[in-house]
Amino acid sequence: MILDEQQTAARTWFEQLRDLICAEFEAIEREAGSDARFDYLAWDRADPSGAPGGGGVRGVMKGGVFEKVGVNVSTVGGTFEGDFARTIHGASDDPRFFATGISLVAHMANPHVPAVHMNTRFLATTKRWFGGGADLNPPLPVAEDTEDFHATLRDACDRHDPAHYPRFKQWADEYFYIPHRGVHRGVGGIFYDHLERDFAADLAFTQDVGRAFLDAYPRIVRRRMHLPFTDADVAQQREWRGRYAEFNLVYDRGTLFGLKTGGNVDAILMSLPPVATWG
Repeated sequence: MILDEQQTAARTWFEQLRDLICAEFEAIEREAGSDARFDYLAWDRADPSGAPGGGGVRGVMKGGVFEKVGVNVSTVGGTFEGDFARTIHGASDDPRFFATGISLVAHMANPHVPAVHMNTRFLATTKRWFGGGADLNPPLPVAEDTEDFHATLRDACDRHDPAHYPRFKQWADEYFYIPHRGVHRGVGGIFYDHLERDFAADLAFTQDVGRAFLDAYPRIVRRRMHLPFTDADVAQQREWRGRYAEFNLVYDRGTLFGLKTGGNVDAILMSLPPVATWG
């Protein structure tokens, strides 16, 4: 695929952020005495027309602290098939699209360490916009961690627009909700979509969201990763993971987008936990 200046700038940032995050997560494993590292698998996508449709790199690490963490980047383009185009901003009358982004999900060995999700992306149809966010998903919530995570995201938002954090926090609370359970899947964060005011400003905001995640989450991991835990803690973690899996398979937009656009199935489903239970 031939990328224009904006598409190249977005892709370059997402790949840089992937490298920064993976290096930090591997450093945490070293601190815990583990030699675990990310295993990377590149994949290519064919557009339904038969033309090259881009691809991505799936990164997965299974270690002593991170029981399973996936950090994926992808840059894809082509044409949406069938009615799916009508569900995408700016694609109703022209099904051509471009998408680049980073997607991360971490499931942790110690139940006291929150699981986490982060995704930021840039899409182009007849419109161009950024979207994404991050949310914390602790099996055993701790107010200190929740406040730290939210405060760091709030600071990133406030540097750009004081209205961002309250709006995007509410959006996350509404989005990361499991209707059939009547519960939120975690303690929230921020979620935004269709940010399409000015490319440079929106890219700068999206970069700050990524940097805020990289600031807050490793700090929380280090705070909790050596705490002792019980069999009851593990049981609660696995039950919670079952609910997380339900959300990602039933409601998550990113999962649907990846499957509908012919993405790599293993990369799309890396968000699923390694072990979960349903009571």
